[in-house]
Amino acid sequence: MPDPRVRRVRESDVDAVVGLVYELAEYERAPDECHLTAEQLRRALFGPSPALFGHVAELDGEVVGCALWFLNFSTWDGVHGIYLEDLYVRPAARGTGLGKALLIALAEECVNNGYTRLQWWVLDWNKPAIDFYESLGATAMDEWTVYRVTGPALDKLAGRDAVRS
Repeated sequence: MPDPRVRRVRESDVDAVVGLVYELAEYERAPDECHLTAEQLRRALFGPSPALFGHVAELDGEVVGCALWFLNFSTWDGVHGIYLEDLYVRPAARGTGLGKALLIALAEECVNNGYTRLQWWVLDWNKPAIDFYESLGATAMDEWTVYRVTGPALDKLAGRDAVRS
């Protein structure tokens, strides 16, 4: 039975979700790295070809949590999965089951659409999140190392001389 406090994100939620993303960046000790604008999020979620999807969690009519996700693809399974980019519930709303309800909504998306996996990253130091995820049956993929190319290295790899600011 779906939790009535969780629903798909609406365009009217964009400003609230941007605020939650900034709160998450602060929590993850990287507030200066977050540059998301409401227009960027609106375009990603509701533009002509959306590639980002989301759910929000409400308490007393206020958006207090969100899950932003997109589809990935398993070449080994031959089907899509969900990659959870951000999951955040405001501290005052934690312990109410909203984080679990958001993950259940994503698990339902997977099962209903024949997707074979739901995956995400978690910071190594975020013990409360790790404990929470493991309590739901999630397993760490410790044998994998995450790589990223960004900024000047991305420009160089693309063969561009441009310097990012």
